[in-house]
Amino acid sequence: MNGNSSFNTHLPIHEGGNWERWSVVMKNLFGVQDMLEIVQNGYHELGGNATKVQKTVHKELNKKDCKSLFFIQQGVDVGNFEKTSKATKSKEAWDIFEKYHEGDEKLKQIKLQSLRRKFEMMQMEEEKKIPDYISKLINVVNHMKACSETILDQQIVEKIMRNISPRFDFIVVAIQKLKHVKTLKIEEQQSSLEARELLVSERSSEKSIQQDLQVQTVKKDGYDKKKFKKSNDKTKGGNWLNSKGNNKASDKVESSKGGGFGNYQGKKN
Repeated sequence: MNGNSSFNTHLPIHEGGNWERWSVVMKNLFGVQDMLEIVQNGYHELGGNATKVQKTVHKELNKKDCKSLFFIQQGVDVGNFEKTSKATKSKEAWDIFEKYHEGDEKLKQIKLQSLRRKFEMMQMEEEKKIPDYISKLINVVNHMKACSETILDQQIVEKIMRNISPRFDFIVVAIQKLKHVKTLKIEEQQSSLEARELLVSERSSEKSIQQDLQVQTVKKDGYDKKKFKKSNDKTKGGNWLNSKGNNKASDKVESSKGGGFGNYQGKKN
């Protein structure tokens, strides 16, 4: 699509459940096209005694407004298009969406109170990873900002350091000592924590592998000892049976000899 500078872009489609993301992308688009002020604040119609310069300016504003309205209506699905199909100004269409998704000021305040509680109570679960926790936290922050709440990066950084898993206490202390928390970027903090998380994960994995190898070695040694013991038992048992068998055979020979001598004497008498 053509603006002050020619470029092509694919508009995101607002389907109802992605208002926060869609509104952010659209605001950026309006900013690039120098139309954001018109969408948010609108513009005045010309009076009857307008000068030539005023008419020229108004014509340009009207062109931008039409373009903004076109972008809005092109970037929504059928259901959302029906909500703004009768709008003649971009501000009118934008206000409809804002009121529909964010409500009036009273509703915003109720929603904001709930989000504030959620923000304060968010704790990192033990099994969760750093990117998951921070992403979830940032999502809540974006909802709060959509309700006109002002949140500084410093507040988010301090919140993360207070509420992440205790296994990161070491790196939190290191960050506090080496970096100035007031100027620390969320991206820098996340990078440091992720590096620590990766290191802990790798060491745990190596330790687990070593433990498995040790268990396998112990099992193998135990199996070999049992096998050796059984072998010895069989050998001892075999020798005992052979010895017993030999003794019995020897007794038979002696008995045979004794019986023969007695018979011989009987016959002689």
